[in-house]
Formats: sequence, structure tokens, C-alpha cells
Amino acid sequence: MHFVFMGVSGSGKTSVAERVANRLDLPFAEADAFHPPANIRKMAAGDPLTDEDRRPWLRELADWIGAHEVLGESTVMACSALKRDYRDVLRTGAPGVEFLHMHGPDEVIRARIAARKGHFMPPALLRSQLEALQRLDPDEAGREFDVRSDLDPLAEEALEYVRGRLGSAAV
Repeated sequence: MHFVFMGVSGSGKTSVAERVANRLDLPFAEADAFHPPANIRKMAAGDPLTDEDRRPWLRELADWIGAHEVLGESTVMACSALKRDYRDVLRTGAPGVEFLHMHGPDEVIRARIAARKGHFMPPALLRSQLEALQRLDPDEAGREFDVRSDLDPLAEEALEYVRGRLGSAAV
């Protein structure tokens, strides 16, 4: 199975996903590391990416999932995956892709972004992400997690969800 921790910038998806991957000893990918330099420059300048900008990036992420599927490995990824169309591309990598949506009030997310250091994504782009965000549809495998929790309990809750899904996949 493949678990994509999704949400807007500052939602805690990477922090939670890394903890889950480490605890379960699963391969981990931070989707931002797959962006081409042009995308990074665009976002750093405060310009939101277009669907056209994202398409090759999403295909590369789906390929990463697919490569691990071929090896028989479950994976964890942190990726914004804001729109259903984006998630559909990620699902082309393998069956069994689930989304853990790190979601919470705008003011909580804004405060986290303001406190973070060294990230290329400027706080000004949060608005465009919030406008683009499409929450999981009922037919999409996954679950929403409330990011108002502290990081440790949130990571534990996500870990238990992933463990449960991995256990049910083995049956």
C-alpha cells in the first residue's frame, strides 16, 4: 500500500509522514524534492504553479510509487495533492494509494507557516492553495486528520491508521 500525506503548505504533512515512515521503516518521499528548478523558482517568487507546471511533477511522483510497487514495498509520501485530478495521477502509480489529508482551520495553518524557517514556499501562496484544495471525495481511499492536535498525538493517530491499513491489506 502507498500512503500520501496531503494538504496545503504548513499543514504538517511532511512532519507527520516522516515520523510514520521512520516508525514503520517504509520508503519516504518528500514531493517537493521532485520539483524541477523552474517550479521552485516560480513558487519562491510568489507565483502559484499551474496545472501544466504540476503535470510532469505528478507523473514523476506516480512513477516513484510504481517503482516501489514493483519491488513489493509499501511507501509513504508527503505531497500537497490538492485536487482530485492530481490525486488521480498519483493513483496511476499503483493500486492501493491512500490519502491522509492533514486539514485544519486557516488560522492554524497560517501560524505554522509564519513560524517555519527555510522553506521556499512563501506564506503569500497559502491563499492560492486553499482556493485550489479539494477535500477527499467519498469514493477516495483515505481519511482526514485534524491538524489542531499537537504533532506527537497527530503522528500517533496517523501511525495507527497506516498500521491498520497495512494489516488489512495482508488479509
